[in-house]
This record gives sequence, C-alpha cells and structure tokens, in this order.
Amino acid sequence: MEKETYRAGKEGAAEIQASEENPAREAIPAREAIPSREEIPSREEIPSREEIRAARVMRHGAGVQRKLEQASVAVAGLGGLGSNIAVFLLRMGIGRLHLIDMDEVDLTNLNRQQYGLRHLGMLKTEALREELLEIDPYADIRTDNVRVTRENAAALFSEDDIICEAFDDPESKAMLVNFILEKYPEKYVAAASGMAGYGRSNAIRTRQLSPHFILCGDGVTEGHRGNGLMAPRVALAAAHQANAVIELILDGSIGTESAGI
Repeated sequence: MEKETYRAGKEGAAEIQASEENPAREAIPAREAIPSREEIPSREEIPSREEIRAARVMRHGAGVQRKLEQASVAVAGLGGLGSNIAVFLLRMGIGRLHLIDMDEVDLTNLNRQQYGLRHLGMLKTEALREELLEIDPYADIRTDNVRVTRENAAALFSEDDIICEAFDDPESKAMLVNFILEKYPEKYVAAASGMAGYGRSNAIRTRQLSPHFILCGDGVTEGHRGNGLMAPRVALAAAHQANAVIELILDGSIGTESAGI
C-alpha cells in the first residue's frame, strides 16, 4: 500500500499524493491557478467584493465557499481566543460574524490578542470590527457591546448557527454553554478550556463531548503568575475552535476524537 507522500514542487508548490487508505477530499493540483501580476490590484486599489471572493474560491473551492457564506457564527468574548477565532473565520469567508464583548482594549491585552496600540481604549467590538474590515471591507459583521447573561442570551444568539465560547471566566463559560445547549439544542457550541503557558502544543486537542458541544484545549492548564496566557498556545486553542467550526459547517460533524457519543 502506497503511503501518503509530500514533496515540494517547483516554485514552492506542494504536491500531495493520497493513499487509498487516506484519500484526499478533493483533488489538489500541483500548482493552483495563481493570478498574474497584472491581475492583482495595486496597493492603491481596494479589491472588489467579487475579486476577494474569487481569491477564496481559488483556494477553498466553489462548493466549500458557498457553504461557508451561508453560515452565521457568533464569537462571545473577544480576547485572546475570540479575537483570533474571528480573524480565522473572517479569512475563510464566513457569511456573517457576530462579535460580542463589553470590554475595552488595554495594554495587557496586546501580548496575545488581535489588537494594536492604536486600539487602546477602544471597545473591543469596534476595534476588532475595524481590524476585520481591513481584511475584507465587505464582511457582514454584527457587534453587541454587552455582557452575556442568562437574561439576554436567548435574544443575542437567536440568529446564529454556531456559538464560539471565548470567555476568560469559568462561570461565564459554563453559563453560556449550558444555556445554549438547553435553549437551542439545534445549535452548536465550540468552547475552550486549558491553554495557558507555553510548550506542549500537542496536548491541545478537539473533543466532541456531545453531538452539539465541542471542547478545545488541554482541559487542565490554568494561568497563573509566570505561566499566564501566552500568544502561541492561546492561538493554538483558537485555531482548534475555528477549525471545528469549519468542519461543522462543511461536514456537519468533526472528525476528531469523541467522548462516547
């Protein structure tokens, strides 16, 4: 049985050969149709909505892009997890992003969150929206500058297909996950627990704890002085959450370990 192989092609193009045991989901050409230099907008030009979409279709495929564009995803909490999740999903071309937070950007956020010095003192919802629109000025982004509670959660998340829990506070995490699973059993929740410090990258994993509940992280590592929340490991957990969201949208489930479901 021929194993999956990888080799670098000319000019950095990757060629992947899948085995019968691990077939590729979609045939990937050795070299994709990269736009010519003349087709790439200049620095002074803002690409059109159609050009941005075409670039995504080139990388993702038309069928994949259509599914992504039909989804609505909420990100509750716009710190190290949420701000990274939002950027990942925006780059994928999610149809609508719903950003929820009540805090302002401060200097201690900059070690791991998707903000810059120019955002200090801004509401996180507005600062992140500004960042995202610099990537895609046509993105459909809804913001709510509120604290999520059991009293307002039903209205906040009524129009979202998938909710990413990205809070710092354990009680807020549990409240949101339990509320969504009880009130909206048809919706999906992707949450995170355990991502502080550095190292042990492979300890961060994605688990499907129930048909509609995904948990990412190592499940144990808590932040403390000298081993707090650091950019690489937080971004790893955020990437797991964003990747789980993409799988749910495209496949209706995640292809990782489950917990007896």
